[in-house]
Amino acid sequence: QVQLVESGGALVQPGGSLTLSCVVSGLTLDYYAISWFRQAPGKEREGVSCISSWDGFSFYTDSVKDRFTIFKDSGKNTVYLQMNSLKPEDTAVYYCATDQYKRLCHPPPHDYGYWGQGTQVTVSS
Repeated sequence: QVQLVESGGALVQPGGSLTLSCVVSGLTLDYYAISWFRQAPGKEREGVSCISSWDGFSFYTDSVKDRFTIFKDSGKNTVYLQMNSLKPEDTAVYYCATDQYKRLCHPPPHDYGYWGQGTQVTVSS
């Protein structure tokens, strides 16, 4: 059984930083692509970042380039999203997603089979 558990969401002031974690069980991240998505109230879900399984390629949506960094810890089977210079428009529930049929992020997948429960990020003064 594949499970994804996100953590690290919090209330943070504009300009602050957070690191989100997504622990994956039942599937080895080294072999599959994994993505972070977000959904703000009243808006559609948005793909934020993706990291490929083996070629080291990472994708970022334009609004987070140069502010967010996705990386994996293979030993912990965990993917992280380091978020710097946070803005109020980054406020959303953040989800990680993966499955055994996706290996690359070019183009970044959206139709993953496994999703976490989400973690709330609120950027406000």
